[in-house]
Amino acid sequence: MNYGVAIFPSKQLQDKVNSYRKRYDPNYALISPHITLKYTFFATEVEIETIAEQLNNIAKSHKPFKLNVVKPSTFQPVNNTIFFKVELNPELESLHKEMNHADFFGGPSPYAFVPHITIGQKLSDDEHSDVLGQIRMLDVTHEEEVDRFHLLYQLENGSWTVYETFRLGEEE
Repeated sequence: MNYGVAIFPSKQLQDKVNSYRKRYDPNYALISPHITLKYTFFATEVEIETIAEQLNNIAKSHKPFKLNVVKPSTFQPVNNTIFFKVELNPELESLHKEMNHADFFGGPSPYAFVPHITIGQKLSDDEHSDVLGQIRMLDVTHEEEVDRFHLLYQLENGSWTVYETFRLGEEE
């Protein structure tokens, strides 16, 4: 089965992001707005129990932290994805690093870590330019505290759901 690890922001931020995603993101119905910590990887039912234990240890070793959305941005010219850029802070970087080193299941991420929340993707060049131009005029700055991350699994229809939630800095 396919798994991944992500942070879901507050409902307030998800609502703001979804106001764009429902129009500009074909994956809108498949997953809620999120920040990816570990990209999709395959694991068996037995393997995922060990991975969940490792994720629990990672969560316990990290404290809650501030998440700052700073501005709209894009991955162009690589692709026409538009996103809200999340400020890379030491806590977020450390979480990502611990889940993406060579010895952790699935190995290193295939991408450089650019923390973000996607608001549009697979846009035509003209649509990308128009949407980005509109969104860049908005003040999208936002700050909130993150106190958990989630292990997700992919259903047969392509949608993602929570397998387990891990609270930062807490013993179970």
